[in-house]
Amino acid sequence: MTELLIFVGGLLVLMGIGLPVVVAIGTTSFIALVFTGTGGLPVELLPLRMVQTLNNFTLLAIPLFILAANIMNTGSTTTRIFDFATALVGFTKGGLGHANVVASSIFATMSGTAVADAAGLGSIEIKAMKERGFDLGYSAGITAASSVIGPILPPSIALVVYGWLANVSIGALFMAGLVPGILMALLLMGMTVIMGATGKVKMPAPTPFDKREVIRTGKRAVLPLLMPAIIVGGIWSGFFSPTEAGAVASLYAVILGGLVYRDLKLADLYLAFRRTLMFSAVILLIIAVSSFYGWILVRMGIPQALAGQVAGIDMPTIILLLCFALFFLLIGCFMSVIESILIFTPIVVPAALTAGLDPLHFGIVMVITLSVGVITPPFGTVLFLMVGITRLRYGQVVRAILPFLLPVLATILILIALPGLVTWLPQLTGY
Repeated sequence: MTELLIFVGGLLVLMGIGLPVVVAIGTTSFIALVFTGTGGLPVELLPLRMVQTLNNFTLLAIPLFILAANIMNTGSTTTRIFDFATALVGFTKGGLGHANVVASSIFATMSGTAVADAAGLGSIEIKAMKERGFDLGYSAGITAASSVIGPILPPSIALVVYGWLANVSIGALFMAGLVPGILMALLLMGMTVIMGATGKVKMPAPTPFDKREVIRTGKRAVLPLLMPAIIVGGIWSGFFSPTEAGAVASLYAVILGGLVYRDLKLADLYLAFRRTLMFSAVILLIIAVSSFYGWILVRMGIPQALAGQVAGIDMPTIILLLCFALFFLLIGCFMSVIESILIFTPIVVPAALTAGLDPLHFGIVMVITLSVGVITPPFGTVLFLMVGITRLRYGQVVRAILPFLLPVLATILILIALPGLVTWLPQLTGY
């Protein structure tokens, strides 16, 4: 498998020396052409493949959901969501820790990424927990860990990219992510209960349950809470596609902030569009160049050869899936979720299908395990966000997150052992 070593090894080396991802992917593709004797292709093929890739209706969902998240991060929307979550579960032991997870789960159904969740709600959550007397390290740990729910629940951008590359229904992937996302949230809340019960973290006394406060904050948050129902309900009913759901979500966010709450100014809207443009340009450029990378992979027969190798391995599928998960956990420590999906999906999915793995189940496990990388060193983006928000040292943030890796990893193991948790809801809804 010399070709595979050139493709993957060369790419990791180029990224390791500090080249931008898009340059590393493009350079690796041309190096592979030269050293494997499959050259002779015109240079013009690269821009043609890039344009052809981006001329895709499905990929339009990515900037649209990013735009919706950026608009929701402006104004009072995130505050309303967190206030409601606090009133709902704040009366329990470690109440704001539970509220943190609940609010992140709600916001995940609007943002689609871990970074957007941590950046949007992180400062609000940590400020509230600090004022209530929670340990700053614990606050950073639970905030970072709950952000991992972002790429799991719909409208996950990572699932959009995986579905596009693996030719799996994005609507089915969105439905498949609901139960795993809820499971991870419950396990994270369970870890907070354990930490409080064992005395490992000092938990301030909970506030008494106030039904009137739940009703008051619920009324303030009811319109933002409708967005997940609109997105999931619209896709499930067939009223609109996942891409159209992104447009609906963006329009709904503009109406909420600009006309209903009136805290979204034209200058804020301009900044939201600008942030969306910059972030989307980076992602879509990587996708465009990665399509050339994937095309050469197929042309050289690497996925087919790997599939043949995997098919010859005599091991239970659950063990094979565990091996894939360990590989993704390692890769996630060094590459972002989207980059990893773009590079490895064309390689590993054919092998997974040959081994009899369900592409829907495999995709959810792949996205979750890669997403763990946002909270693990050395390149976890959410780690650096937490350093900036809390002003703790990097090592302190890493140590604070370690206990919360247990429920995240437990979620992955449960999903590997019980694939029905992933496939049940898509089957129930007709996907």
